[in-house]
Order: sequence, then structure tokens, then C-alpha cells
Amino acid sequence: MAGIPDLESLRLLTLVERHGSLSAAAAELGIAQPSASKRLSTLERRLGLVLVDRTRRGSRLTPAGQVVAGWAQRVLADVSGLLDGAEALRAQRDAELRVAASLTVAEYLAPAWLGELRRRHPALYVGLLVMNSEHVADHVRSGAVEIGFIESPRAPRGLASRRVATDQLMVVVAPDHRWARRRDPLTIRELSTAPLLVRERGSGTRDTLDHALARAGTGSIRPLLELGSTAAVRTAVVGGAGPAVLSELAIRADLDLGRLVAVPVSGIDLHRALRAVWLAGHALAGPAAELVAIARR
Repeated sequence: MAGIPDLESLRLLTLVERHGSLSAAAAELGIAQPSASKRLSTLERRLGLVLVDRTRRGSRLTPAGQVVAGWAQRVLADVSGLLDGAEALRAQRDAELRVAASLTVAEYLAPAWLGELRRRHPALYVGLLVMNSEHVADHVRSGAVEIGFIESPRAPRGLASRRVATDQLMVVVAPDHRWARRRDPLTIRELSTAPLLVRERGSGTRDTLDHALARAGTGSIRPLLELGSTAAVRTAVVGGAGPAVLSELAIRADLDLGRLVAVPVSGIDLHRALRAVWLAGHALAGPAAELVAIARR
């Protein structure tokens, strides 16, 4: 299918975002700058979008380019996961512990948990699947994984759960957004009626926000754009596409560096529990129980 971008072009776009330079991105890929420029032009034509501003001082992604780069990062991560999975199948290794985790947990917390588990059991092979919270629950119910980690205001149907950590959602905007200059907190109604950049339905972040607004009696949100990963939403906000509600875990570095500004909201609780989930009626044992114990510490 001629309309599907090739992976190297997507990788090139993410490198331009990282380096702010087309020549540096081309050098990392080991291709000449003219070839890199041609790849980006082809990608722009296929998507029908201007992705890169090219100036004498360097190359900078447009707001659309930043959103596409966030999507590209997820595609490349999925491909990497596919290749890792294929390698495991070729080696005929079955995971001794099968785990599924929501995107926020998988990106910011699970690596440390799994690292500690592997230090205790160097021979243990752990298979980790990354997906939104709704799909994690589905995989646990089906028996595809022994243990799951989700971001949810409540335990999913048919599953036992245990709180392992807490997280806070924050309203964030780019520094030049009008909300960044507010002196008073947002009201719940202002938040619920504002067009927001949001995660897809089924994600823990979206579920927590919807649940908090429903409790406050303001109804559902008005999505400006639905994106399939926290990284894509964050990139779009940094690019000035609009406000969003994101996990503090995901945007702490951006707040510290001034790339994003947190906007207080009055009258709503955006804290949430991060939970381990497993099949109801089944006792946790072995590496799964040990992983939950590590997470709770």
C-alpha cells in the first residue's frame, strides 16, 4: 500500500524532533542530508501535512509534526515489541511471568518494579504487554496474563485488585496558552466545556477524568482531539494544540523545564489509584505476588 509511511521515515521524524536538526537526524540514521530531506517531503505528501519548518537555524517540527511524531514513537515502539516477541518465539521461550500494564504504568513505574524482580531472580523471564487499562483487564480475564496493572477509579468487573500506588492528573497547557496566565483556578464547568486533547476511551486517564467530572455533576468532556498514547497528547500540548489532562508522572520533567504549565482546578479530585488486578477467586503466588509486593513498596 503506497500510502503507508515507511518506518525509517517515521524514525527520521522523531529524530528531527529530538535533535532540532535535519542533518543531525540524518547522521544518526547514517544517510545523507538530501536523502533525509527527500524522505520527509515524501512523508509530508503521503500524510497531506506540513511536518517540518526548515530554516537556516535548523529544522523544527510544526504543531502537526509534533503530534505525528508522538504517534510515530508509539508505532516504532509497537514494532520493536513485535520484533522482541518474534525473537522470543524463535527461541521457543515461554514467559514464566506474563504481565500487562497500562501505558502510564508501563512507561514510568513498571521498569523499576521489573528490574527489582529480575535482580532477585536473574533467570526469570517476564513478558510485558503494554496497552490501555481496558485492554489490560480483558487480557487478565482471558488468562492471557497472570497479573495486570491499570489506572482506574474502580476495580474492573470480575477481577480482584490491590492498590499499589497513587497518581494525580493535572490540567496542563503550553506556556503561551491563555490559561497559563490565570490567577484564579479553573472552575469545573470551564474544564468540562473546554475543548481538550484527550486519550482514547478505555484508557485509565480518560476513565478517571470522565468519572471525576460525572461525580461533580458536570457531564462529559468536549474532546478536541483523541490520541492513542500519553506521549502523543503531551507532544500536542507542548506544540500549542490545546489543553489536556495528563498524569503528573508523564509531565513532571516538562513542568520542571517550563515546557508545560500546570493549571489548578477547583472543586474536583483528580487523584487516582494505580492497581494490580488478577482473576477473582485466584490467590496470587510466586513471581506475580512478589511483583505486587515490590510495586506496593
